Amino acid sequence: MTLIGTISKSRSQLENKLRNLLAKPVFLIEMDAFALPCGCNGATINTRGVQLDDLEVFEEHICKELEETSRSLDIEPSFLFARLIPGTAEIASLNSRLLCDRCYMDFARGEGKRPRPDIYILKFDRKE
Repeated sequence: MTLIGTISKSRSQLENKLRNLLAKPVFLIEMDAFALPCGCNGATINTRGVQLDDLEVFEEHICKELEETSRSLDIEPSFLFARLIPGTAEIASLNSRLLCDRCYMDFARGEGKRPRPDIYILKFDRKE
């Protein structure tokens, strides 16, 4: 299967799983794999219909599905987070990232689920 085919299939499968889990219309309107100049790489999934309350209630299940989707794209899911639309409870995107050393240190200094107002951390694997 091509890279685009794999991304498309993963996006569709995750969308269906989230719809069934949350029992409401959820749309994953775009899924992108990326490699940043700093060294971070991963995937961003732009969402519609997912709220902060959904993450808080179903966090364990959403995290599991996002990890599975990441692995299907050969992305190590060591940092999973949601980006919120500022000033709302609407989730703009779900993200899976393997952090570079510099970005790892930026997040390692933070505490809790909300180190910034626009981020909700689902999973952060700390280095030993």
